[in-house]
Amino acid sequence: MAATSNVIFGRSSSHFTRVTRIFAEELRVPYTLEVVRDLLSTNSSDYGDNPALKIPVLRTSAATWFGALNICRELSRQSRHGIRIVWPEDLALPLLANAQELIVHAMSAEVRLIMHKVAGGDARSTDQRKLVHGLLRTMSWLDDHVEDAIGNLLPERDLSYLEVTLYCLVEHLEFREVVRTSDYPALRAFASTFARRESARRTAYRFDP
Repeated sequence: MAATSNVIFGRSSSHFTRVTRIFAEELRVPYTLEVVRDLLSTNSSDYGDNPALKIPVLRTSAATWFGALNICRELSRQSRHGIRIVWPEDLALPLLANAQELIVHAMSAEVRLIMHKVAGGDARSTDQRKLVHGLLRTMSWLDDHVEDAIGNLLPERDLSYLEVTLYCLVEHLEFREVVRTSDYPALRAFASTFARRESARRTAYRFDP
């Protein structure tokens, strides 16, 4: 996309970053990606001035937005391409609300596992073993319920935060070799379908040079 006042601080290998980029592509909102090179940095300026030292961050000509969901909402407000989006607060059914909660939990758990490994932590520690166990149970639950969850989303939608985050999670687990997703056939089938979108093809995971 062309250069713009919208700058997303993140990484091409980050699932939370990819969520925002897919939304930008679907909403036809131009942006540039500012790659955060060192995820062990403690300098907030490296993260678009996010004091939590996390990505993604969106910087516009008017404001700075922290976190994937906040960024997606702002991109939606900027868009002139009217599409129907299902947001987390629209998920009134327990099945859908629980699915969204578990997706975001799994995304965060994966980040913790990756960062623990990058920092040279002990994968056999009690907290890490619990984290892995919880992630695997979460993936099994999502695999068992994904078809019903997608089937209960608003039929007239063009996009949903649930589907984008789930797609980015499933693909990222395979990309970073954290979990073997072939063990979850329903999730793989869902991801294969979503991957046909142009927005998914344009934001494929890669390690930034």
